[in-house]
Amino acid sequence: MIRTRVWGENFHDRLNHICQRNYPTGMHNCIADALRSDEIEVSVSIFEDPEHGLSEENLNNTDVLIWWSHSRNEDVPDEVSQRVQRRVLDGMGFIALHSAHLAKPFRNLMGTGCGLTWREANEKERLWVVDPTHPIAEGIGRYFELEEEEMYGEHFDIPAPDELVFISWFEGGEVFRSGCTFKRGRGKIFYFRPGHEMYPTYHDKNVQRVISNAVKWAKPTSNERPNYWANVPPMEPLKKPITVFE
Repeated sequence: MIRTRVWGENFHDRLNHICQRNYPTGMHNCIADALRSDEIEVSVSIFEDPEHGLSEENLNNTDVLIWWSHSRNEDVPDEVSQRVQRRVLDGMGFIALHSAHLAKPFRNLMGTGCGLTWREANEKERLWVVDPTHPIAEGIGRYFELEEEEMYGEHFDIPAPDELVFISWFEGGEVFRSGCTFKRGRGKIFYFRPGHEMYPTYHDKNVQRVISNAVKWAKPTSNERPNYWANVPPMEPLKKPITVFE
């Protein structure tokens, strides 16, 4: 089982009547309910929990952390953000959704400002699969569409992704790198753009499939952990000299 934790602000979910209508039990629970399966075990944490639900114990029992945030990015204490960052470097997967591009752990892991352009208008988003061989795109087809979403546009101030899985096109003409992977230390990171709180995006089956695929991709490996501080003996001498030229 992949131990997955969905973290949400639970701010708009409580105070915005449109968000409440779209997600009666909260965005975090909508995402969590869609993920639960024979392969994925899901826990939920929110901003109001003790230590924001991100204690050492919780993180040590998490294989993949999914993060949605917006209005309270700066309210997450640096200590908690750094705790998440250390766990990612140690092998925990991290999936940043929508406006979590400005979440402290994501910015710390990227090492850039992670800014972008945006337009809050209900317009169609078409997400094109640009790497059909990638496991995160499994079962999606050439593209899928969301009839109503917020626009995010370039330039997106992130490092060049290790892999680009999706590119979004919007009715206003903009494009955006909307599905990006990164590796930091032993951890794998996926940024996925859709998910504005004013739209029922996380009920979409394709969005749910992408996030589920991403969890399976981002899970920690079982490879032996390198011991970087080991005092290793010298390599065995060669049995015979190498002849470069006859």
